[in-house]
Amino acid sequence: MKIYLDNAATTKLDEEVLKAMIPVMADEFGNPSSIHAYGRKVRSLVENARKTVAKLLNVTPAEIFFTSGGTEADNMAICQSVDTFGIKHIISSKIEHHAVEHTICVLEKQGKVKVSWVNIDEMGNVDLAHLEELLKTNEKSLVSLMHANNEIGTLLPLNEVGELCEKYNALFHSDTVQTMGHYTMDLKNTKVHYVTCAAHKFHGPKGVGFLYIHHGHKISPFIHGGAQERNMRGGTENVYGIVGLAKALEICFNEMEAHQKHIYGLKTYLKAKLEENIPGIEFNGETSYDKALYTVLNCRFPAHPDAEMLLFNLDIAGIAASGGSACSSGSNQGSHVLKGIGIDMSRASVRFSFSKYNTKDELDKVVEKLKQLLTVKETIN
Repeated sequence: MKIYLDNAATTKLDEEVLKAMIPVMADEFGNPSSIHAYGRKVRSLVENARKTVAKLLNVTPAEIFFTSGGTEADNMAICQSVDTFGIKHIISSKIEHHAVEHTICVLEKQGKVKVSWVNIDEMGNVDLAHLEELLKTNEKSLVSLMHANNEIGTLLPLNEVGELCEKYNALFHSDTVQTMGHYTMDLKNTKVHYVTCAAHKFHGPKGVGFLYIHHGHKISPFIHGGAQERNMRGGTENVYGIVGLAKALEICFNEMEAHQKHIYGLKTYLKAKLEENIPGIEFNGETSYDKALYTVLNCRFPAHPDAEMLLFNLDIAGIAASGGSACSSGSNQGSHVLKGIGIDMSRASVRFSFSKYNTKDELDKVVEKLKQLLTVKETIN
């Protein structure tokens, strides 16, 4: 039995995406910076991909900059906005992805910025009143808050935060790595200055993403050494990845309604089955469709002698799930997100995350395995 339920970490490459990439990998080997025909052909592939992404997000191609993924894009947005606009104050939360939190902490340690951490409730929701208070009392701020938490799925009211930032003349960066490709995004009519993307979160290739930079808030280059990405990011472009990213995002937007219905159906089905079969189970973060990412369900299991081995035993049974962010795998410190919202860390928490390839039959098998693993065996004297 092989069941993959760790789609928040990465997703299976869509076959149509692979088909789009193979001819580029096999035949189009020119350097997109070369002026001869080989280079011009490859340059056209990159620019067509940029146009595809821009059209889907209702922005101009000049506002899309391809990167190696979400982490680079987050670093680029935060570090370069601080550098370009002389930002002295950053507002963020203690449950951000480490690509954001660690970057901000480094800037603070270097003495470049002061950092304020906005209050978060026990479900992972941002305290908007506290955010406004922080914006009122600090000039020239950058707000960096993720659209959906990668571990518990709680959604940020993007427009409300954007309006607050506009009211107090603050820059707004949002890590949209978990939501890009899963929700429609009209960035032209959303009050956000920087958003980030990683293709492998929506059935695209690994090692490629992009940063959207609002045309009125351009930043200085992040990687030097070449004129690529309109002098914003030195280094030869990952052409195969860029083509794959655009194709994957196009598929997501074309099939979004069906995928949302299917995947949210899986999430609600598993939640109901767990409540029915695992007494004492609870859920971390918001779970409703309007308040939480529909691809993620974070479960807190009842106390059990083998709780620490739950993920390991699921893996042995062929079931892939997660205890938190894949970027923190190998860490024995536990989830900073769950700690940040005050969850009882003595109980095992598992993140199940779904994709269009999962089925209810798979979820039935997962529930049966969990029942076996969480049955307390009586000791015979």
